[in-house]
Amino acid sequence: MNHVLTLVAPKGKLTAAIVAEAIAVLNNSGAAVDDRTWLANGEALDIAFNGSEPHTIESDLRRAFSDMRVDLFAGPSHGRRKRLLLADMDATIVTSETLDELAARMGLKDQVAAITARAMNGELNFEVALKERVAILNGLTETALAETYAATQMSPGAVVLVRTMRAHGAYCVLVSGGFTYFTSRIAQACGFHENQGNRLGILNKTLTGRVLEPILGKDAKLATLNRLIAERGLATTETAAIGDGANDIPMLQAAGLGVAYQAKPVVADAAQARIDHTDLRTLLFFQGYKNSEFAS
Repeated sequence: MNHVLTLVAPKGKLTAAIVAEAIAVLNNSGAAVDDRTWLANGEALDIAFNGSEPHTIESDLRRAFSDMRVDLFAGPSHGRRKRLLLADMDATIVTSETLDELAARMGLKDQVAAITARAMNGELNFEVALKERVAILNGLTETALAETYAATQMSPGAVVLVRTMRAHGAYCVLVSGGFTYFTSRIAQACGFHENQGNRLGILNKTLTGRVLEPILGKDAKLATLNRLIAERGLATTETAAIGDGANDIPMLQAAGLGVAYQAKPVVADAAQARIDHTDLRTLLFFQGYKNSEFAS
């Protein structure tokens, strides 16, 4: 079979009825259905098929599952496991927007979060919005950075995603428009090989309200993807990227498997795949990993 459909639901929620509905949609589209393989019992299933375009299958299934908590992806059956992973940090690998949480230390979270939301929706220029938000933090002490990091939580499945792909030979990179104070620590905790982010201006242990040049804007993540493809001698189809914001779109669209994670609508619509209802382990399921292969 040339293609495979992966269905993922919250643990224990991928029922026989959902599977039967998916197979009915495949059959109605004219697809020939073959083997079914459980990647995680009651959670993730591969269904091999042929004779229908993956995009058509996905569209039909999204309509059928519009009121169900099911993530899905249909794609080629070959080359599923990727050799390079690029992941966004804020609201992807970690649950929060770290810049917003820094602003909370000054009682200004709502003001900064409003700018963040507009930037991530693509309504504001990313670099302009970044400078504006950092300027608001002028005078914040380094202690606030440490306190914010201590309160930062990993998104469910983040560590498993990175460590599993790394254990199976993938090169993993954390790419962020956020700040190296956080990316360096999050990268180490998750097991990323390298990280990149912007640098905060700090003088006498106090934030200056400036972002140091060069500023990594919306094109920086795409540039990193292209650099690593060249350095590591990879084909684009061997790469995966995941993120949630408008500044992730160029990277997501260029990667072999670009996934919007609990993303803003403009991002979800632009990406090849999306995760709306489940956690980051779903990116492993989309690559055909069984939960018995996961590293932790």
